[in-house]
Amino acid sequence: MNNHLTMLPDLDNFIEVSDQQIHQFQKDGHTLIKGILSEAEVEAYRDVIVEAADKFNSETRKLADRDTYGKAFLQIMNLWRNDERVRKFVLAKRFAKIAADLLGVKNVRLYHDQALFKEPGGGPTPWHQDQNYWPLDTEKTITMWMPMVDIPNADMGMLTFASGSHVKGNAADVIISDESEETFERYVNEHQFPVTRPSSMKAGDATWHYGYTIHNAPGNNSPVRREVMTIIYFEDGAIISQPKHKWQEADHQTWLMGKPAGTPADSKLNPAIL
Repeated sequence: MNNHLTMLPDLDNFIEVSDQQIHQFQKDGHTLIKGILSEAEVEAYRDVIVEAADKFNSETRKLADRDTYGKAFLQIMNLWRNDERVRKFVLAKRFAKIAADLLGVKNVRLYHDQALFKEPGGGPTPWHQDQNYWPLDTEKTITMWMPMVDIPNADMGMLTFASGSHVKGNAADVIISDESEETFERYVNEHQFPVTRPSSMKAGDATWHYGYTIHNAPGNNSPVRREVMTIIYFEDGAIISQPKHKWQEADHQTWLMGKPAGTPADSKLNPAIL
């Protein structure tokens, strides 16, 4: 395993984020940064992430037998705890520094990683807000959404955003479901948030969005599996909030190790990265 680790490209150098990208992120709640990984880096880490995700994927039902959530994607979490090679990717300082720059903070901690693989024929991902799941007393949270394969157009499941929707904070305590699609569709229309998405993305590009930015994705109508790796960060120094519902309680136990509300979110599952 150590030999495999030393052969993987190092991802701890920093790349510059422009003032324009920071402004766009803080204004719209999302931004696209291209070329974060080189083709060689993508090639090296795609194999690692796909191998680990396929190994630890627990979904065995046929696509037709799943509910809306199950049809949206294969979701494999916390791969960094199960594979040392994925750990090198997830704890990369290059990604964490971009996250910190966009949020305007000195350092970030890991919340968790998740591979999101949308199979050919996979259904749409309903409108939702990520942070509805997270018992964190901060709005400075961010997700990196990085495809490990090219996404040439929306028909492959391109992430789509309601621009500016983050500024109003939590909109509804509804998890990803048919109900969330209806609830947030109505909310987005009422507030006239512009709905935008990248026209295409190359493997190694990444979108970044706040935890409260409302987003969804169309189904995958291509013959290629949409392989995306995501990493969720929050500002170092954030405090754990009292869980508001069972979904936050589940996250509290799973990702924050049940640390008491009112204490720093700094369990061993939430390392500071920079």
